[in-house]
Amino acid sequence: MIDRPQFWLVVLFLGISTYAIRFSFLGLLGRRPLPGWLQRCLRYTAVAVMPALVAPAVLWPVATGGHTDPARLMAALATLAVGMITKQMMATIAAGVAVLAVLQYLLV
Repeated sequence: MIDRPQFWLVVLFLGISTYAIRFSFLGLLGRRPLPGWLQRCLRYTAVAVMPALVAPAVLWPVATGGHTDPARLMAALATLAVGMITKQMMATIAAGVAVLAVLQYLLV
């Protein structure tokens, strides 16, 4: 178990670190135009991060004890299809939530 002063020291350090990382982009580079090569790289950040966040929740969900769930797989495929067809974020999210809710209701 961690003692109280050490805990608050860690919290303070993490807060300062988070602020420094965000300030480095927003405060120091916020008003300057970024080079073209950096803009091209940053354009793909969300595309790279999103699958890394979503894949474990679909393939090894905690709710099922880590076992693959057909409802989540079908909802992920429906979400992907709607996203590719409509290119609308809210429609994509709504379709995924709706398919997951309906399939969980039907399969339970």
